[in-house]
Amino acid sequence: MALRQAQGRRQIAAEAGFADDSSQMESAIALGIDIGGTTVKAAAVRDAQVVWAARSRPYARPDAAGLIRAMGDATSRLDGKAQYVGLCVPGLLDERRERITYSANVPGLHEISLHELVRRALGAKAPAPVVVNDATATAFDIFSTRRLAGRLLVLALGGGVGAAVLDDGKPLHVEGDSAGHLGQIDVSIGDDPPIAPDGGRGGLEGYLGAAALAARYGDDPASKISPADPAFLALARAIRICHAIYRPRHVCLAGGTGIRLGRLLAGLRDAVATQLTSVARADWTLSCGDSDFHAAAGAARIAGSSDWG
Repeated sequence: MALRQAQGRRQIAAEAGFADDSSQMESAIALGIDIGGTTVKAAAVRDAQVVWAARSRPYARPDAAGLIRAMGDATSRLDGKAQYVGLCVPGLLDERRERITYSANVPGLHEISLHELVRRALGAKAPAPVVVNDATATAFDIFSTRRLAGRLLVLALGGGVGAAVLDDGKPLHVEGDSAGHLGQIDVSIGDDPPIAPDGGRGGLEGYLGAAALAARYGDDPASKISPADPAFLALARAIRICHAIYRPRHVCLAGGTGIRLGRLLAGLRDAVATQLTSVARADWTLSCGDSDFHAAAGAARIAGSSDWG
């Protein structure tokens, strides 16, 4: 599906009045929209550079009209029209990737097709969006801006825990658009592991999801996690498991929590590396993302890419 979307973008550009030549394509605006549980984030990319990024005012369980207002709020800096639109949406997609069939925190997504949602927020001539997993979009932005080589694993620590794996920029798909349900792996610490939101005892989201962190630490949990805490130990165990499954050359923590864990990186790498399986690559790196807008920017980059998939 992603390849068919990419192949159709030149036709979309032509219908919008843009010539199919490299100079025009390079100067086109690609817009990324990341619909989250509490805000919409947006980023505009031209010639591989982020021109601007913005977020909407917070919302709670918006209907379609409220969501469209938030999208308009986040994209109000758009000057003219975007030639390409990348869209990250929370919830379950239908088989044709045109509608969300279930989204717990953004019920307005159930009410309208994704193309119509974009058209009503951006204007009637807005192109059909390229729909992409938010963790994958985040990984693509990190891959593109850091010019990484080899396998990249991104753990997106935010409301939940997501993951993406890219091989020199190409996504590894294990389940749907994802590299697998990493937030649901059992990383039980201690004698009484928590029940994660999916119902699984000891699941990673039961330690590192936003609700679990807020319950344990209150506000600004990333500044309060210590190396002795279950959340830290669970994260180290999860990365160790990922080394056995994926053998990444680069591991990056992203999402609202992940990008704020830089102070723990040295200790976390030591905890992961101690007696780590020999299957792991010896030269692996560990880093954090540096932007709350990685997913929006990555969605824009994917939408404007001619060879994504």
